[in-house]
Amino acid sequence: MSIKFKFTAFVLFLTLGFVSCNEKEVPQKPNIIIVYLDDLGFGDVSYNGAKKLKTPHMDAMALGGMRFNNGYATSATCTPSRYALLTGVYPWREKRAKILPGTAPLIIGTDQMTIPSMLKQQGYQTAIIGKWHLGLGNGNVNWNQLVSPGPNEVGFDYSYILAATQDRVPTVYIEDGKVVGLDPNDPIEVSYKKNFEGEPTGLDNPELLTMKWHHGHNSSIVNGIPRIGFMKGGEAAKWSDIDMADHFLNGVKKYIKDHKEGPFFLYYPMQQPHVPRTPHPRFEGLSELGPRGDAIVEADWCLGELKKTLEAEGILENTLIIFSSDNGPVLNDGYYDDADVKNGDHTPWGPFRGGKYSLFEAGTHVPFFTYWKGKIQPGVSDAMVSQLDLLSSLAQLVGSDVRTDDSLPLMDLLMGKSDQGRDELVIEATSRTAYKKGDWVMIPPYKGPASNDNVKIELGNDSDFQLYNLAEDIGQQNNLAESQPEKLQELLTAFEAIRGDGYGKTEKLELK
Repeated sequence: MSIKFKFTAFVLFLTLGFVSCNEKEVPQKPNIIIVYLDDLGFGDVSYNGAKKLKTPHMDAMALGGMRFNNGYATSATCTPSRYALLTGVYPWREKRAKILPGTAPLIIGTDQMTIPSMLKQQGYQTAIIGKWHLGLGNGNVNWNQLVSPGPNEVGFDYSYILAATQDRVPTVYIEDGKVVGLDPNDPIEVSYKKNFEGEPTGLDNPELLTMKWHHGHNSSIVNGIPRIGFMKGGEAAKWSDIDMADHFLNGVKKYIKDHKEGPFFLYYPMQQPHVPRTPHPRFEGLSELGPRGDAIVEADWCLGELKKTLEAEGILENTLIIFSSDNGPVLNDGYYDDADVKNGDHTPWGPFRGGKYSLFEAGTHVPFFTYWKGKIQPGVSDAMVSQLDLLSSLAQLVGSDVRTDDSLPLMDLLMGKSDQGRDELVIEATSRTAYKKGDWVMIPPYKGPASNDNVKIELGNDSDFQLYNLAEDIGQQNNLAESQPEKLQELLTAFEAIRGDGYGKTEKLELK
């Protein structure tokens, strides 16, 4: 072998080795999964101190990743929070972003930027499997034909959803705009105005119920459970409530296996522990809290199964998981299911005041963690972060320049590489808004009852301004509005710079 040939072969070997090393160094875009629970409170997880139920899978991922003591939904109710999460836009900017009936039109514009549409631009496959509740169609849906526009028109390549909530009609699954298992000879009719002739209701036929309604849930009966709204037909397509968690989980597992070559984005909005609470019988009694607690245990198991699937497919180390809840907790939210009776000394709201529907802290201060095996080191952060920030942050992660005015790029914080979060946040509850800046919370005066008697939650309404320092008063018991008027004015000015002055207050602030 000549010296020239040896030298050429050696150079070729080094070149191939260099190319190979460079290929290994090119970062692969991670899979991204957002796991979104429904009405899970800050204190409903054992890693935050819950004693009456155990959430070992949530605990393991929270303690193995970055958990945020100051993680926030944007709203104390579901539809607005889901709108903000996917669009990176404050929900009060969209007047239709309120708790929607099952017949509501789609409230996200088909030309609007969303997390899935941004990620599609970066080569991701995108899917939603679970609860939607952001409207479908144009407001006049024929459920027996293609239901559009919907998730597939706002960035999702694949969708398998329930249209609204488990307690609202239509009680069917919808895959890529088509009702699953629909018999064309038994068409679906849905109305939120009046019942269909001859159809039983929870109000008129209590003898048919396996779950009794407490307030608001007394219309059409499906599987012995009275719902909100009226529905006729579609018998073969109706879901089984107790199998819903398994049903969505099986879809999630299949999606992961089919798309393991990645990259994929999966939005997995679970229905637990929203009413009606119908955990599978194998979870009954696993908490001390009745069906609500058992539903949380079931959701925890689902999270564990998700992780097992990622491990089995060899992609756990290349998957970022973001976990949170759409709003704070509620016990009796329309049915007699012993959630309030069996609650005992359990504090689903954690150390905070209020809950779902409330402007007080427990309405939007929710469990929030990120997990990425081998990439995110275990840690805890006191920095403020909102679900609003996920669009800009994930864009930052994948190299997209997409941003919104409301969504901050906080990927370093989510990865545990920074302690810099957001300084201010406007929170919302049933069209009322309040303002957080650092440790301070300012709630403007609002007309209306101080509490919701049905759900027994303080709403945060008061005829006067409220000002709280959470660093000294986490339970918001000491209103400092009168004693610290300068601080109140400072927060009000900053709030109005974002919100404007037409936010429904009942009086102007007068410094005393």
